[in-house]
Amino acid sequence: MKTSYHTILVVDDNPAILTAVKICLDGVFQRILMLSDPEQILATLNQEAVDIILLDMNFGMGVNSGQEGLLWLNAIRKRHAHIPIVLVTAYADVKLAVRGLKNGAADFVTKPWDNDELIRVLKDAIDRNDTVASLEQMETEHVRKVVDRCHGNLSRAAELLGISRQTLYSKLKR
Repeated sequence: MKTSYHTILVVDDNPAILTAVKICLDGVFQRILMLSDPEQILATLNQEAVDIILLDMNFGMGVNSGQEGLLWLNAIRKRHAHIPIVLVTAYADVKLAVRGLKNGAADFVTKPWDNDELIRVLKDAIDRNDTVASLEQMETEHVRKVVDRCHGNLSRAAELLGISRQTLYSKLKR
């Protein structure tokens, strides 16, 4: 486990939350970047080396569906897939958390959070991200994701992977 964590990007439209996170994470991260406008995320990531992102799920008054957070999660993952993203929301919703995790979030935290728990979740996400997977592990994970995306249709999965069904069967048996 690392002892020094460099840069976190925190994205939340609530200034009080940004202040609380800054106080909580001061001393844990060397740099804490704060954004209240999610429209600035991609530009910031193009200019800054970020180790992790803490991303609010809802932006805008009265909106609590989490759809904005999922939209930004997907936009970030497309361009910066190597950066772990921890989602945060005041509206604890198991289905929303599962959707976020399936879409590539490293973890999910609810407001109000326990400071020690928030720090642990962020550190764990960075440490897991630093672990190098073997090529075989990556291939197996990719094959399983394609099969899942094809809802178990092995013919379609093999076609998408550019391999024969027989080769797909042997990869799934490993």
